[in-house]
Amino acid sequence: MKGIERRHPIDAKPYGEGAVSHPESHPYHHPDGHGGSAQNTLLTCLALVETYDIVLAFGPTTESRMTDRERRIVEKGIARLKSKGGRVAVVPGLFRRLAPFHDLLAFFRLLRWFRREAPAIVHTLSSKAGLLGRWAARMAGVPIIIHTPHGHVFHGHFGAGLSRLFLVMERLSDRVTDHLVCLTQGELGDYVRLSVAGPGKTSVIHSGVDLQRFRTAFTPPTVTRNRVGIDARALVVGTVGWLLPIKGPEVLLDAMTLVWEHRPDIELVYVGKGDLEESLRARVRQMDVAHLVHFVGWRNDIPDLMHSFDLFVLPSRNEGMGRVVVEAMAAGLPVVASCTGGLPDLVADGQNGLLVPPGDAPSLGRAILKLSDRPDLRQRMGDESRRRAEAFSLEQMVDKLDALYGRLLN
Repeated sequence: MKGIERRHPIDAKPYGEGAVSHPESHPYHHPDGHGGSAQNTLLTCLALVETYDIVLAFGPTTESRMTDRERRIVEKGIARLKSKGGRVAVVPGLFRRLAPFHDLLAFFRLLRWFRREAPAIVHTLSSKAGLLGRWAARMAGVPIIIHTPHGHVFHGHFGAGLSRLFLVMERLSDRVTDHLVCLTQGELGDYVRLSVAGPGKTSVIHSGVDLQRFRTAFTPPTVTRNRVGIDARALVVGTVGWLLPIKGPEVLLDAMTLVWEHRPDIELVYVGKGDLEESLRARVRQMDVAHLVHFVGWRNDIPDLMHSFDLFVLPSRNEGMGRVVVEAMAAGLPVVASCTGGLPDLVADGQNGLLVPPGDAPSLGRAILKLSDRPDLRQRMGDESRRRAEAFSLEQMVDKLDALYGRLLN
C-alpha cells in the first residue's frame, strides 16, 4: 500500500507495507501479496523516492511464499530504499491468509498509523490489503485513496462463496475509493462489467518491467542449458511462475503429452515452486518423461534462462497482467498464453504469440506444436514481442503514476 502525505507517501505489500511522500502531499500505498505486485511496488518506491517522501509498509515476511533468495533480493531492495531516504514500516498481523482476529488488529494499526502520518494520498495494492487499507484510510480522513488490484480474485482463486464475498466487498469499497488503477484493459473491463468500478475514476497503468535486464543474455544459452541439464540441441518450452492451481502448471503438462506424441525431442522447463510441485514430479515419473522435464525452482538468472528457451508458455487460469510475459517478450520469445485477464493486452494472437482458452490442454498443445514446427514463425513472433514489450517499461509506469498523483493532488 502506498501513501503520500504532505511530506511523504506510503507503500504496503504482503512482505511489507509502505508509503511514499510528496513534497507537498503524502500518498500511502498498501499491497498484499508477493511476486509481481511486490516487485512493482518496490520498483515504484525506488523510482519515486527522490520525488516523494516514501514510506513502504508491509506485513511479516513469514506469511509470504518467498524463497530465501527472493527474501534476500527484497531485503536488498528495501536497504536501497532506505539508503535513498525512504522509510519502511512492518504492520504486524497483516497476513496474506484470512485471519479475522489479526485482520482486525492490522486494520486498527493502519488506522492509527494513517492518523499519525496524515497522508494526502493512500494507494493500496492487491485484494486483502487493499480492503483493509482503503477503509482505514477513509476512517482516518485521508483526502485521496487510490487502489490497484494487481489482478482480481473474483474467479479462479477460491470457491464460489468466497469469490462472491470478495466481489461484494470490492463493490462496497468502491465507495471509499477515489481512483482505480488497473494493470490492463482486460482487468478494467472485468471491474466495469461486474459493477465494481464507478464511472469516471479509472485508468490503466501497466505494471512496469526493467526491460534492459531481459533484452540480452549475460551467459550464452548453451552454458545456461548445461547448468540445468537441458540438451543443447533440444527445442525448449519454458514457463516461469508459482506451481499453484491458478497458474495452470498441470494444464501445461497435460498439453505436453500431446506435443510429445509428435515431437519427443522437445524439453519442458518449470521455473518456480509451489504446492503442485510434488504431484507434478510424481506425474512426470509415472509418464516416464523425467528426462524431458526440468524443475529448476526459483533462480536469480531468469534473463539467461529466458534466452535459453525457444518459446514461452503461461497457462494461467486467471492473471491480472502477467509481468513474466513482458519479460519473455523483451527476451524476444514467442508466447503461448491463456486468453484470460490481462494477457490479451500483452499477446496479440497471431502476431507475437498464440492465445488459447484457459484450462484447455488440447488447444494449448496444438499451439505449442504449431510454433515448434515453424522456426520462421517463432522468429517473426519473437521480433514482434521485442517491439511490443517497449510499451510496458518501468519508466512508462513510473511516469504515469507520477502524473496521476500530481493530477489528483492538484
